[in-house]
Amino acid sequence: MMGNDFQVKLDLRVDWSELDYFGHVNNVSFFKYIQASRVNYWDNIGLTQYHRETNIGPMVASCKCDFKLPLFYPGKVTILSRVDFIKNTSFGICHRLINDKGEIVAEAQDILVMFDFNSNEKISFPKEFKEKIEQLEGVNWDKNNNP
Repeated sequence: MMGNDFQVKLDLRVDWSELDYFGHVNNVSFFKYIQASRVNYWDNIGLTQYHRETNIGPMVASCKCDFKLPLFYPGKVTILSRVDFIKNTSFGICHRLINDKGEIVAEAQDILVMFDFNSNEKISFPKEFKEKIEQLEGVNWDKNNNP
């Protein structure tokens, strides 16, 4: 149920302040978990550092979440992430959120665009990060034509 095809994992503690009126984690908190996992993925491939050095990096174009089960306090949530596709200027990351019981509580998809914040325009996805993703996930994007 955890999914062997997800190579990046982030464990977070559910905080009491994230609960809503009904006693379960508010939907807004799910998006905070997804954001944390997205940035964790970028950290794993060096994209966060690259942005700091060059002012070039990803910009979120879309984030979608399908909620499957409620999440409760006390507890933890594990977010598994992988790249879903790489196109000319954009790429997608999918996330699977798992509760303490190993149940999928949500699935999410990000679409990100590579952006040069110096010139305010999108750019081609850098080859070096494509290669780092291939190494991390064991996938050849060119050979498999974006599996």
